[in-house]
Amino acid sequence: MNPWRWLTTPDPDPGFTPRKLLKLFVRVLIFALLASLLSAVLRAAGLGKYLDTWWGTLLFVLVLYVPLARFLTVDTFVPRRLAQNRTAQQRGGARGTGKAVTSSAERRKERNRYAGVRKGPPRGSGGRR
Repeated sequence: MNPWRWLTTPDPDPGFTPRKLLKLFVRVLIFALLASLLSAVLRAAGLGKYLDTWWGTLLFVLVLYVPLARFLTVDTFVPRRLAQNRTAQQRGGARGTGKAVTSSAERRKERNRYAGVRKGPPRGSGGRR
């Protein structure tokens, strides 16, 4: 697998597995290396006196962290839809059909999803006789 793809795809296993901790360590190491390199470049460019102020440090952290926040939290916050798909896959399919096994509460929730939505007129034998 491509190392970049390995770092940027969420780990399917729940909890903090050794693989997930290794990925987190590598991400933090890359982030620290990038921050140090960028700081050294800015200091070499003569901006060190501004980086030493509180507002310079704040700007540096915000400019560096905000774009990389998603990169650092790939495994931490899994989107709800992706998490539901994972739990359905872990439970297995319904008799090998590939459909997720749902509880009665989930089926009832899905059935009542459109409750209260206006429906069309009855079809078929609903007319005059």
